[in-house]
Amino acid sequence: MNTVFSLEDRVAIVTGAAGLLGRQHCRALAEAGATVYACDLKADAAHDAVADLHGYHVGVQLDVTDPESILELRQRVIGDVGRIDVLVNNAAMNDMVEAPLSQGASSAFESYPLELFRRVLDVNVTGIFLTSQIIGTHMADVGRGSIINIASTYGVVAPDQRLYRRPDGTQSFYKSAAYPASKGAVLMLTKFLATYWAGRGVRANALSPGGVSNGQDEHFRRSYAERTPMARMAEPTDYQGALVFLASDASSYMTGQNLLVDGGWTAW
Repeated sequence: MNTVFSLEDRVAIVTGAAGLLGRQHCRALAEAGATVYACDLKADAAHDAVADLHGYHVGVQLDVTDPESILELRQRVIGDVGRIDVLVNNAAMNDMVEAPLSQGASSAFESYPLELFRRVLDVNVTGIFLTSQIIGTHMADVGRGSIINIASTYGVVAPDQRLYRRPDGTQSFYKSAAYPASKGAVLMLTKFLATYWAGRGVRANALSPGGVSNGQDEHFRRSYAERTPMARMAEPTDYQGALVFLASDASSYMTGQNLLVDGGWTAW
């Protein structure tokens, strides 16, 4: 079993590598034996994401909405190590209660900014389309590869807006329509890629995380735990095993699927 989960001699690209989960994705892949190219919009953050990992790993500046930026990444990786085996499409915009994209009443659906809605779709959906098209085409040409699209429970079920109410009953933050709309699109794009490239050795699956503990107010964490069968939020490390499973030969007969790792959130 150690062999089928091993990523020795394989090369993985992770977008959005400097984020809370992106760093854990890089660490999990590296500890499984992969060479990791950690990509983020900010070059310094990308380098920092792999600075403490053992082995040869590279931080790269990448804009997932810019085809030229992705082409440069592909050329660099192929020129450097000669192969790409795993693509983790993790880069995304997410309006979180601890870090909202918009402030005050503008997070409510009735007043959510159109420009921000379009920007979220551009990063979360177009970014995966472009990265999969450019990197995935190389995978299909050589006849191997695993694409892992990071989706969300909110691509499967609607946001529970009650979570964001304060103890006094007031509420200023609302989860936007942009995020679940984009993650629902990611799930269908995953199925498209899986069936389109199934005969050319490329697998595509989605990993849908639940909410991650990240310094939120105590009342939010308590509300989330009460809403979750396992009675807690996820820790950032809770997705490492699922990611390695999807990247490795352990999931060699799995494609077009959405692996929900959510503490049971979507079970009721």
